[in-house]
Amino acid sequence: MQGKKVYQEQLFNSFQLSERVPATNFYRRLKEALNLDFLYDLTRGFYGSSGQKSIDPVVFFKLCLVGYLENIISDRKLIEHSSMRLDILYFIGYDIDEELPWHSTISRTRQLFPEDVFESVFTKVFSLCVEAGMVSGHTQAIDSAPVKANASMDTLELKVPEEELESHLHRVRHISAMDKDQPFRKSKGDKSDKGQRSITANEQELQAISSRNKRWSKDQDQRPGSGNKGSKYTSNKTHYSPTDPDARISVKPGKARKLNYLSQLSVDTGHHVITDIRAYHADGKDNQQLPDIVKRVKRRLWKQGLVWENCVADTGYSSGEHYAFLEAQGLKSFIPAHGTFKGGPAGFRYVEDQDHYLCPQGKIIPFTKEFNDYRTGTRKKEYRCRKHVCIDCPIRSSCLGKSAQEKKFSVTYYRAEYQRNIARVESPQGRYMKSKRQSTVEPVFGTLTQFVGLRKVNTIGLRQANKCMQLSAIAYNLKKYLKFTQNRVKSGAGMFALFFKVHNDLKSGVYVILKTLHSSNLQRI
Repeated sequence: MQGKKVYQEQLFNSFQLSERVPATNFYRRLKEALNLDFLYDLTRGFYGSSGQKSIDPVVFFKLCLVGYLENIISDRKLIEHSSMRLDILYFIGYDIDEELPWHSTISRTRQLFPEDVFESVFTKVFSLCVEAGMVSGHTQAIDSAPVKANASMDTLELKVPEEELESHLHRVRHISAMDKDQPFRKSKGDKSDKGQRSITANEQELQAISSRNKRWSKDQDQRPGSGNKGSKYTSNKTHYSPTDPDARISVKPGKARKLNYLSQLSVDTGHHVITDIRAYHADGKDNQQLPDIVKRVKRRLWKQGLVWENCVADTGYSSGEHYAFLEAQGLKSFIPAHGTFKGGPAGFRYVEDQDHYLCPQGKIIPFTKEFNDYRTGTRKKEYRCRKHVCIDCPIRSSCLGKSAQEKKFSVTYYRAEYQRNIARVESPQGRYMKSKRQSTVEPVFGTLTQFVGLRKVNTIGLRQANKCMQLSAIAYNLKKYLKFTQNRVKSGAGMFALFFKVHNDLKSGVYVILKTLHSSNLQRI
């Protein structure tokens, strides 16, 4: 007999949300594992003593985590999605007939709490991973990747000298004729300060940029598609975003220029747990933030009772100053040296104990002085011999050239640190560390950007971007933690390990007691 279902709502219904969510559900297990009650004391100072009650801080953080766990970067879509999921309602502590907070409440609360509150949640989740045995601590892989900012390239405006700044606010200058039909200001407002609107390029850079702009204006006004987004030449020295002044123009080979933030990430090689993440300006080099990252990671690991030994990174972090810094911190660096590094001129041999070079003819090139390179700001050592040493040299023309009268060259001050690092990188352990870095930190970045809501920052400003990156890392670590604990319970390895540990402890305890009794009896005799 054919059946036919007819739906009719009941006036009264017996329903419990806890009975509808299975015991193996991800959010049910997460609710049991994650305790955020410490946030009440931590955030009490940000609220007044009267007025309407705000969103529960624990509910706020759980909703934010749901957004990154579900790869949702819009607060409005997050509330819509959560209202349709029974397991998410159970996780945040709401019943099916309760109205969820307004989406704008999420944005305002995110701005209310400082970065330290988000840092404390990250530390709490990280400590769970440490207690579960997921963090080895001895080897950390560091890498960076650009994350798209919440600003458009169409809103870029020219920086001007400080004396012309007031007139510039009323009249935006154009680069080429293709901008004539466009509105002067495409952004709704200007959130930048006076320093961010003032030009930072020197005269030489301005001349180079000016000539480049002329070529671009001639070429692109006559080129098909010249009115496309990002078709004009832009630079951080001449342009800024009034929508998000902290965002910076950056580009990867083969990709278009975009306004980005730079995400610096540190990952433990044991079970790929994120040990640190922070947002930086996208126009800086990777090695500029290395000391800040190392100090933060080392402090966090030390508080968990872990010792950091090996620092693994790519060539972008190569620097003699940072090799010396890592050695001073007691860390072994496995960072391939940049291709521009040379220990001295070709054919010259360095004598370390006397700090001089020997040329191919056996002549001594002594050390003369230390100085800072004005172009790069790096510390260097100069070696130079006198004119009479090179005057009768048979290879003078090939060694000195046409006009030079004496041999002079400079070498990085951190030559010894470079050599020690290169020896580690080229060793079997260094080759193993390279494979660990490629299989550790790079897949983690791919997971964050594609599946954990870090493909774009949905906030404005560097501090708010840092909160987004921390929430994404928290969600990632929680996924790893629940998967690790579930697999360990299923395999039974943890129970066997606990049994043998208790057995050995009891055995050793009985041995100590018997030994003590035996020694006391001997003393009596």
